[in-house]
Amino acid sequence: MYYPYFRGKQFELITIRETAEVMAQAGFVPIIEPVKETLKGLHKALQTVCEAGGKAIVIVNPYVGDHQDSGIGITGLLAQEFADNAAISAGILLRDGMNLADAHALFEAHAAHDPVFVHAGFADQKALADQLGAGLKDTRHVFIEKHASTLYRKPFAPARRVLVRDGFERLKNSEYAKIPSEEFSELHITYGDLGMEGFGDFLMVGDSYSEGGGPAYAVAIHLTYIDPERDDVMYIYHFVSTTNDTPTDPAGKFGQALEKLIAKLEGGNSKLLETSAIKEFRELHAKGHFPGLGYVKKLSMNHHIETLAAFLS
Repeated sequence: MYYPYFRGKQFELITIRETAEVMAQAGFVPIIEPVKETLKGLHKALQTVCEAGGKAIVIVNPYVGDHQDSGIGITGLLAQEFADNAAISAGILLRDGMNLADAHALFEAHAAHDPVFVHAGFADQKALADQLGAGLKDTRHVFIEKHASTLYRKPFAPARRVLVRDGFERLKNSEYAKIPSEEFSELHITYGDLGMEGFGDFLMVGDSYSEGGGPAYAVAIHLTYIDPERDDVMYIYHFVSTTNDTPTDPAGKFGQALEKLIAKLEGGNSKLLETSAIKEFRELHAKGHFPGLGYVKKLSMNHHIETLAAFLS
């Protein structure tokens, strides 16, 4: 089904906690690449997922963030807190420059946590499939689409396969004003036609990673919607502030972007699902309150997950 890919920043982990029940009921499986040294937030998020009866995949060898040199702390967390817990799987991130021996060693080391291969630039895919041999059909493989062509994926045809596509084009916030709405993805409809048992995306954060954003010259609210009049393809709105020439007054700029969102909702044909996040945007507008940019992104992520859960139900 749906595999949203999160980097483990604060508000991404909060989104996982707040939507844990929705994801569990829908059969969604979040993939989490921890990026912060402290693992308290990750631990709390995984506990919430388990309590809701859900499942998650945790990358044990992150490519970015504080654990990129060593994932030993993540491995320790899984071993100490989630031993014999079938709900939490270990994700083996297969990047460029990684050799077959290292990939297999990680697979063996995390055998107790139903390891999942996440293909993101690995170059020795045929040898890996050959090494897995008869056991290939029992393994799971997540393919990051831009690193894994149809030909790349072919040797893993007998296995359980998931395709993750980055539907979010990363631009400066001010540039989104030129494209108020654009296509996000149709993978939620077509993944089965591609021989996949599930699909994923990077929500409205995108695959590119940065430690933190600079000053906000513009504030944008990104919200996805499914258009039944266009074959149920998913699109994304970009509601952008009007004042974009200085890095001051983020609260005022959020208010401008929020006004545009509310106007679209009140227009009666926004096609935005009335999720808990949309209700909260309405409340923020009524109160004239700015909760912070991280919180706004969290609401957009919550909305995305609720929208897909409603559609796929």
